[in-house]
Amino acid sequence: MGSKGDKGGTGNKGRPGRSRRALLLGGLGVVAAAAVAGREEVERAWWLVPGVSKPRKDGELDHAGASWTAASPANWRLADRPADYRVDRIVVHVTQGGFKSSVDAFKNPFHRASAHYIVGQDGHIEQMVRELDVAFHSGSRSMNERSIGIEHVGFVDRPKDFTDAMYGASARLAADICRRYGIPADRKHFVGHSEVPGADHTDPGRHWDWDRYLRLTGEALRA
Repeated sequence: MGSKGDKGGTGNKGRPGRSRRALLLGGLGVVAAAAVAGREEVERAWWLVPGVSKPRKDGELDHAGASWTAASPANWRLADRPADYRVDRIVVHVTQGGFKSSVDAFKNPFHRASAHYIVGQDGHIEQMVRELDVAFHSGSRSMNERSIGIEHVGFVDRPKDFTDAMYGASARLAADICRRYGIPADRKHFVGHSEVPGADHTDPGRHWDWDRYLRLTGEALRA
């Protein structure tokens, strides 16, 4: 399951812990400093200025096959991705618990962790954090900023928990994410929670079939 906190971040009220770099460099000074780095960085710096935010609607979905339950605002951070942070990774998790308990955990402000999506053994997908925003799921601030977190309901030591319906639904979700951000469907860009630098988790574990998952994602991308 997602790791607690964001290692250096705070909640999403106002702007995040480092004020998305803008406060450190003095608001519009970010834009001036970034100008020398080229147009892309100027545009990125604009989205780091306090008070600048993309329009959004409560309960709006990023994946058409999902349902929506909002995670507690204490468990994620407001952002404007990919305008402010490039998204180029998908982090695969296993909940180590049931569907309801996982949803309830992400709704609990004291849990200090969440993921963008939870995929059930029946293939149901629940979105709990917008892809625009930074979910606290990997235990690494930099990885959280650059990734989408997908939880899978089950236990790492029970291969039967990883059902055909789960693999299929998660692969279609992953393909959808790859299309949006131009992420290659390979093992460099699909990362297990245990593979995040500094992680103390073991998921998705040895029973997670990476070859199958990437193959299904590739097929969904070509469909």
